[in-house]
Amino acid sequence: MKALRNVLNKMKPAFQEGGKFAKLESVFDGFETFLFTPNTTSRSGSHIHDQNDLKRTMITVVIALLPCLLFGMYNVGYQHFLAIGEASASWSTMFVFGFLAMLPVLMVSYGVGLGIEFVCAQIHHKEIQEGFLVSGMLIPLIVPINTPLWMTAIATAFAVIFAKEVFGGTGMNIFNVALVTRAFLFFSYPSAMSGDKAFVKTDGIFGFGEGTVVDGFSGATPLGQVATNVGESLAPIKDVVGSHISASDAFWGLIAGSPGETSMAAILIGGAILLLTGVASWRVMLSVFAGGLVMGGIAYGFSTPTYPASMLDPVAQLCYGGFGFAAVYMATDPVTGARTKAGQWVFGFLIGVLAILIRVYNGGYPEGAMLAILLMNTFAPLIDHVVVSRNINRRLKRAHTQS
Repeated sequence: MKALRNVLNKMKPAFQEGGKFAKLESVFDGFETFLFTPNTTSRSGSHIHDQNDLKRTMITVVIALLPCLLFGMYNVGYQHFLAIGEASASWSTMFVFGFLAMLPVLMVSYGVGLGIEFVCAQIHHKEIQEGFLVSGMLIPLIVPINTPLWMTAIATAFAVIFAKEVFGGTGMNIFNVALVTRAFLFFSYPSAMSGDKAFVKTDGIFGFGEGTVVDGFSGATPLGQVATNVGESLAPIKDVVGSHISASDAFWGLIAGSPGETSMAAILIGGAILLLTGVASWRVMLSVFAGGLVMGGIAYGFSTPTYPASMLDPVAQLCYGGFGFAAVYMATDPVTGARTKAGQWVFGFLIGVLAILIRVYNGGYPEGAMLAILLMNTFAPLIDHVVVSRNINRRLKRAHTQS
């Protein structure tokens, strides 16, 4: 590391004012602070700093996302080989296929998003922001694997520009950037974001994994199947070849869905990393699950065939779809969520309630986590304002009483 530090020190003057590459100073600064914690100190006043700056925080979140990413790659391959009747393929073969399928999406997400961030930093003569380190990872995990790359590129560009940069960049946006990307795709290209062909990759990649899908193949997700249930009771949920899905399959994630959202086990591992490192709020995370259980229980208690999703038991509601992923990685975004302790309880609980409410009673959209979080992103400042105002009024009353 010392040798790398020396190399950067020699290169640095060329990127500073008056240097040959002065116009690229923000680019060099971005790479330097990514590799090393800045050693600048305050010149005046009293300040307390530690080495855990924003870049280190973002990297911690990326590390917490790795269990979902790695399992998502495996499950993409597993669903593919299951669909073409080769479920006996080795786990390494399945993983390599999933890796090849997701790599282009990761490259497009980071390429477009970071490219826009670099350009904006140069235009405004500011440091390159670190927030997209996380958003760039989240986007490939929440979009269906068969989403065309050009759609992902357009949606990512829209989200970075209109949900982030116009508000001032990292730390200033009011909506979660990754969810805005997903929302743009859903409302602009609904046919590519739902249906039997969106969530299971059936074509080969570079000649690898070629095959013909088996008879009776269906790529519908569990929630997609529930939404089209027409019986008096809930029909068994099946995988892509018609076999029944067990509770274990749903927990471990061996089901069709967006790459990062299927495995509750991988999500909980990532959640544990976020909580142990103090990056995510346990209040938000816990209250989202609590709100989902409460609303799921109410819906289940008043279940009716008119709303098939109401016949899912509350625990199954949390395991299917993107609820768990949203609770752990999306709702806990400190920038777009509530910041007061009491506000975090209210913010998270309402997300859980709204997510299940939309899922159960909106026949046109079998998943509600995305819309619930984007809606509560709007109300987060109001929730904090009410909490702070109540605290101020309570203290004023106590002050008047004592006087």
